[in-house]
Amino acid sequence: MPNRPDVLAAGAVVLRKNSDDVLLVHRPKYDDWSFPKGKLDRGEHATRAAVREVLEETGLPIRLGRPLADQRYPVAGGRNKTVHYWIGRVEGDDDVSDYAPNHEIDEVAWVGRRKAAKLLTYPHDGDTLREALAEDRVTRTLIVLRHANARSRSRWKADDRYRPLLATGTAQAERLVPLLAAYGVSRLVTSSSTRCVATVTPYADSSGVRVECDDRLSEEDHTASDLRDVIDDLLTHGKRTVVCTHRPVLPTLWKTLRMDPVKLEPAEMVVVHHRRGRVLATETHHVR
Repeated sequence: MPNRPDVLAAGAVVLRKNSDDVLLVHRPKYDDWSFPKGKLDRGEHATRAAVREVLEETGLPIRLGRPLADQRYPVAGGRNKTVHYWIGRVEGDDDVSDYAPNHEIDEVAWVGRRKAAKLLTYPHDGDTLREALAEDRVTRTLIVLRHANARSRSRWKADDRYRPLLATGTAQAERLVPLLAAYGVSRLVTSSSTRCVATVTPYADSSGVRVECDDRLSEEDHTASDLRDVIDDLLTHGKRTVVCTHRPVLPTLWKTLRMDPVKLEPAEMVVVHHRRGRVLATETHHVR
């Protein structure tokens, strides 16, 4: 029998602010304690699924922090299950005392870390908890985004700054919205070129975050020194930020971040998790 594709799921190890508590859920069907998680809907990105599942199972809205190692284990039907995990942080009130039990999750609790290690039912969850606690320092997020699919240069006769997105690029920009929302993006800084502005506009419209245009991120006007000024400012800023720019700008940007070069496709992004300007982890995501 040919190998069947993995069942895909996503979740988060949600750590409580100013506390050593971890968010756990109890499933009566299996009588187990675990992290909030669930299967991806058809066509759903794992980042969106992780945030959605935590909200559905606990009632708490979260944003994603650093990624954790995937879990992979066998399930019924001769298949394997892959679960993508991130560290999660609650956005707003984290009280779960008024949670209404149901047939899927009958208890949600903030549990001290030592107790959580004993309470978790499965060894692989214990491994994930240890990884999360080893990396529990709060990080800031800088998302480097290449603009979505745009009109061909050869077919565009006007100023290249005004070259627009294709219909496919506009669709990509819409599909980026839940990915950016999963990280709680609260600042949008973009090249002033039309194709970059259009890439972040759907998120701006859905979130109410203002678009900040900066010529120093454009192909025509960027310089190494100016780009260093932009990135240094964003690394010290407290907000979770998207920087939308162009392929020719990226090599200088990676050098500024002291990262190995990453070749980004249109509408692809690198999520940079950093602390005091030092990059601690990265992850790459793409929409089609």
